[in-house]
Amino acid sequence: MMKVEKIRQILPHRYPLLLVDRVTQLIPQQSIEAYKNITINEEIFLGHFPGKPIYPGVMQIEGMAQAGGILAFVSMFGDDTEQAKNKIVYFMTIDNTKFRVPVIPGDKLIYRLNVIKHKGNIWHLGAEAYVEDKLVSQAELKAMIADAEDS
Repeated sequence: MMKVEKIRQILPHRYPLLLVDRVTQLIPQQSIEAYKNITINEEIFLGHFPGKPIYPGVMQIEGMAQAGGILAFVSMFGDDTEQAKNKIVYFMTIDNTKFRVPVIPGDKLIYRLNVIKHKGNIWHLGAEAYVEDKLVSQAELKAMIADAEDS
């Protein structure tokens, strides 16, 4: 299990764009499970939508991408979070995306990602998001870990 303090050592994201609250399972080179608690206090609900708050699909994809970044980073560098200061994860493609069920305040959005293929610093990941046991969104993500100073 990885709590938010450790997540913040790996990911550069901060409020309001840090979208992973906790990692519940991580098997390097294979898979990750993490989650974000969706609350009515999210800034995004001021405009999406004021009368019927729905958590945007783009935020679901970003949350899956952040979980994938944690998986890739830990797979390559283990617990050496000092490396994170010099690295950045770029997403190259987002394919086969589907949004199946609206996500609303009070939901616990669970991200489950698995490695489809990994070669060098390129990661191809299958990503799904669940609320309880219901699949709410899915995508295939391709990302690259690069040196931050090259960006």
